[in-house]
Amino acid sequence: MKIGFLQLRPQFGRVKENVRAAKSMLVGLTDATVVLPELFNTGYLFRNMEEVRDLAESATTGYTVTELKKVAVAQQLNLVFGIAEAKNKKYFNSSVLITSKGKIESYQKAHLFDREKLFFQPGTRSFNAYPVEGGKIGMMICFDWFFPEVSRVLALEGAQVICHPSNLVLPWCQDAMRTRSLENKVFTVTANRIGLEKRGNISLTFTGKSQIVTPKGEVLAQASERSESLKVVEVDLNEALDKTVTPNNDLFKDRKPALYKSILRKAG
Repeated sequence: MKIGFLQLRPQFGRVKENVRAAKSMLVGLTDATVVLPELFNTGYLFRNMEEVRDLAESATTGYTVTELKKVAVAQQLNLVFGIAEAKNKKYFNSSVLITSKGKIESYQKAHLFDREKLFFQPGTRSFNAYPVEGGKIGMMICFDWFFPEVSRVLALEGAQVICHPSNLVLPWCQDAMRTRSLENKVFTVTANRIGLEKRGNISLTFTGKSQIVTPKGEVLAQASERSESLKVVEVDLNEALDKTVTPNNDLFKDRKPALYKSILRKAG
């Protein structure tokens, strides 16, 4: 399978322009799984709920999904991307998967970061791996990386590639995702954005450096901090099915779930 990322510089509120920019960078690419950033179509720094309501859309029938579904089917792509999702009068920071066959799946971000809690509901659905041609992929979003349980559950569910739409501003994620790949023996694709977003008296600078990491923790491809970039590599997904660490150790078979019960305790 070919897997890759599309690192972008979204403009806040310009949904059609952001979608058009993504489509133009995907022209000519076929038969690949490509991850785009978190909230790539809207931008990140919402100032109020009115902006969220104006820019959020359905994860199945909205403008962004409709436009990218055409691309996915025509070019035989699996596309994973972040949007502000409107559903049942609630709003979520969501990731959408559109398969090369046109099937749509979505994941609502469980671990909201900082001011996201002012605007979005946390997702409560379980973490799933979804079949695509050639393998299985899972989705997590940005700050989810801080919680190792997320990638572990996705790996246990059979994900061979973890797709990770992001808007990263902290300096640690890219290094940490090498560990997430290694400790689960899966491929990970982190698609970050670039640029400065300033709205009112709040501004954020995004760190770029989108990357593709192997089950051995090796970085196959990485973007710069400042440039838009599409990078795609060909990988053997069977590498993510092999959970052996040594001839006497299997990553999953050696687990001791009975000793991990404290993980399930509620926060104090």
